[in-house]
Amino acid sequence: MGAKTWMLVYTDGEAATALKARPNLDRDATVRIASSLFPREKLQEAAQGDLSYTCPPDDEINIGHFPGVTVVAAKEFGIDYPSKLPQHFLEALPSRNVYLHAMHSVVDWFAFAQWSDGNLVRSLSLSPDDGVLEDIGRRLPFEEPYWSGEHPAVDPDEEPDAYPFPFHPLELGEAALRAPFGYQLEGYVDQSLLEPESVKLLRFKRSRSKWKFWR
Repeated sequence: MGAKTWMLVYTDGEAATALKARPNLDRDATVRIASSLFPREKLQEAAQGDLSYTCPPDDEINIGHFPGVTVVAAKEFGIDYPSKLPQHFLEALPSRNVYLHAMHSVVDWFAFAQWSDGNLVRSLSLSPDDGVLEDIGRRLPFEEPYWSGEHPAVDPDEEPDAYPFPFHPLELGEAALRAPFGYQLEGYVDQSLLEPESVKLLRFKRSRSKWKFWR
C-alpha cells in the first residue's frame, strides 16, 4: 500500500452524502476559511488539487469548502496523538462533527479521531513498530470487523504471532475513508464509492512572513 493522508473534515451532516453529490467548490469561502485556519501563514494559490491527494508537503495546504462539508489537508494533522489537536482547529468552523484522518504507508501508521459538538468521541492511533499510541472512546461500527479478526493482516494458521494487530492499520485506514467519507484510495475497486479525483480542492503554498513588528 502507498496511501498517505493527513486531513480534517468538517461537516454538519453526512460527509459521504455531501461529497457523493459532487458539489461545486466554493472558491471564495475556501479562501476565507484557509486564512482563518492558518492566520499566521502567507498563502499563495497554486495549481488545483483533488480529494485523492490529501498528504501535501509541509509548505502546502489543500482545502475545499462545499455545501455541507469542508476538507483541509495540512501537516498539522499528521499527528501521533489526535486528541492533542490544537483547539483552534476545532473551533474555527461552526461544524457539528470534525474528523481527523491520517495514515502513512512507509511505517504502516494510521490515526483517526472524531469530535461531536466539540467533544472527543473517538481517537485511535497505532503502528506495528510503536503499538497503540492512543485508544480513546468506543470503537466505531466500521472498526469492529477489524478488531474481531475478520480482516487479518497475516494468515493466522501460518504465522499466528507475526503481526501485533489482528488487522493491517492501512486497511483499517481505508475503512475509515469509506465509512464517513464515501471513498477509498487503495484496495478492491468498489464502483459504488465516490471517485476522489472528482472532488476538486484548492492548493496553497504557505510561508511565514520574515518581518517582525515591534511596539
